[in-house]
Amino acid sequence: MASAHVSAARYGKDNVRVLKTDRDVATGIHTVTEMTVSCLLEGDIDISYTKGDNSVVVATDSIKNTIFITAKLNPVNPPELFAAILGSHFIEKYSHIHVANVKVVTHRWTRMEIRGKPHPHSFMRDGEETRNVEARISRKDGIAISSGIEGLTVLKSTGSAFHGFVRDEFTTLGETWDRILSTDVDATWTWKTFADVKAVRELSSKFNPAWEEARNITLTRFAEDESASVQNTMYKMCEQILAAVPETELVTYSLPNKHFFELDLSWHKGIKNTGKDAEVYVPQSNPNGLIKCEVARGPATNRESHL
Repeated sequence: MASAHVSAARYGKDNVRVLKTDRDVATGIHTVTEMTVSCLLEGDIDISYTKGDNSVVVATDSIKNTIFITAKLNPVNPPELFAAILGSHFIEKYSHIHVANVKVVTHRWTRMEIRGKPHPHSFMRDGEETRNVEARISRKDGIAISSGIEGLTVLKSTGSAFHGFVRDEFTTLGETWDRILSTDVDATWTWKTFADVKAVRELSSKFNPAWEEARNITLTRFAEDESASVQNTMYKMCEQILAAVPETELVTYSLPNKHFFELDLSWHKGIKNTGKDAEVYVPQSNPNGLIKCEVARGPATNRESHL
C-alpha cells in the first residue's frame, strides 16, 4: 500500500439551531436571536482517521451540547463575541485540540409594530437575509474573525448602465445606458487578528455598529450610485466600509447579476415595450453574471487572492 498521511482534518457539529430569548424583567421587553451554528475542531486527531482510535475524539454530540450551554451562559449578541467564546472553550479544555472553526449564521427577526408601537415580544421573519460570522480560534495564531451579510436581495429599476465592454465575434449582448439592476448581496469584512477572547471582548462594542454601517453603506451606495457596472459599484462599497470601520483589513463582495430581460410585444397590435417604453420584463433564473471583488487596506501588493 502506498505511503500516506493525513495532511488536513477537521470534524464537529454542523447546523445546530439555537433560539435564545433575552427577557428584560423591568420593561417586559423580549429580544430573540435565532442562530445556526457550526463548530469544527482541528488538532492531534490523526489516529482517529488512520488507526480507528477514538480516544482523541470529542464527540460531536458533546460539541452540540456545548453550543447550547455556551449560549445559555453567555451573550449571543454580538455573534462575533459568542463565536470567540465558544471556540476558545475547546482549545482551553482539550489540550490536543489546537483550532476551533466556528460559523454563526444569525437569522433576521424584526420586532412587530402594532398600532404604531413596537410590540414587546412579537416578531416577524423579515426576508432571508442573514448576518454571518466565521471565526478561527487557534492556540498558535490567535482569533481570526470575519463578519458578513448574506441573502440581502435588492433591486433598482433605473440608475444602472453597462456599455463600452469588449465586443468580438462571441458577443451578442447589447450596450445599455439604463437597465434594471438586482442582486443578492454577499458581503464580508475581515477584522484584524485578535490575540485572545479578552481582546475580542474589548472590541465587542464595535461589532454591531460595523454590521449596521456595512449594511447601510451597501443599501445607500446601491440605491444612489449611477452605476457604470456592478464591478465599479461594489468597489465603492468596499472602500466606504474600510473607511467607516478602521479595525477591518479586507472587504469582499460576491454579487450575482440577476437579469430582467425586456420583452418585445410589438407583435401584438404594435404595443411598445422596449427601450424607454419598457414596463413589463421577464425575470431570469439562470444563467446569471457573477461578480466578485476583494479590497484590502493599503497600497496594492502581489498578495494571493482570497476569492
